[in-house]
Amino acid sequence: MAMTEPSIHGDFDYTATGILGDKRSTMLHNELHLRDRVGHVKTRGFDLPGKGFAYGLPYDRREFTAANALQGWNGTYLTKGGATKTRSATERDFMYLNRAAIAGGLVKAPENSDYRATHDARRLPFDKKEMASKMRSRRLPPTMVFGIPSRPSTPIFDLLEHKYQDRWVKDRQNQLSAKKSAEIKRRVMSAPAGSRNHGMIYETRASLLRTYQNPVDPAPLWQLPRFTKSAKPHLQTFRKDSAKAAAFRNLETDKIGRQGDFGTGIYEKAQS
Repeated sequence: MAMTEPSIHGDFDYTATGILGDKRSTMLHNELHLRDRVGHVKTRGFDLPGKGFAYGLPYDRREFTAANALQGWNGTYLTKGGATKTRSATERDFMYLNRAAIAGGLVKAPENSDYRATHDARRLPFDKKEMASKMRSRRLPPTMVFGIPSRPSTPIFDLLEHKYQDRWVKDRQNQLSAKKSAEIKRRVMSAPAGSRNHGMIYETRASLLRTYQNPVDPAPLWQLPRFTKSAKPHLQTFRKDSAKAAAFRNLETDKIGRQGDFGTGIYEKAQS
């Protein structure tokens, strides 16, 4: 006799408990309690909040916002309850109290609270006229630019041509030669007074020829062999080499009035 699967209808049929056992609404959203259905795609997801839900980060109300700046910094600010409160001129200086407590060796919270209860320090009143006079006395040039300077662009051509490596090798050679010269000079000066090696070193023709190096042309940049012989340009837009050189000279002078790192952008406007 063939066994047939009983027909089950319910939300908890494909959970870990099945038909029997305790059933909780959280089982319908927990991946550990859900079971796959044969021949169906496994569904995953989260339920969206209601209509009154506001997405994003909470905005905390802070003192001295843009509204206070537009009102002229009249010394008023909003409390958490929304009421307007006037800032007192004799406000307690908690930064001074904290520094004084730490200087006295009070680092725990109860000790700091006791110190604040037994000591008092007030901040100086804010004088608008004095601040305005200071701002007027501080003259800044009209071309003053505020902010952080932008990072210069990376010289990609110097990286491709290994200029940094060549510069480091040259500096290293100069350091070694200077160190060797100083060592030779130290040995000569430390020799006895009556010896032949005492005193200055005089260069002779033989010593100059030993230290002179014939200039050698730098090796050309490496290229694939197939591009050195077989690969040739299919289009020549200049009739003569002199015309090509003249065009590049004109391009160098035209870069002055153009934008871009390589002077190939649009023309800049005239600046006074």
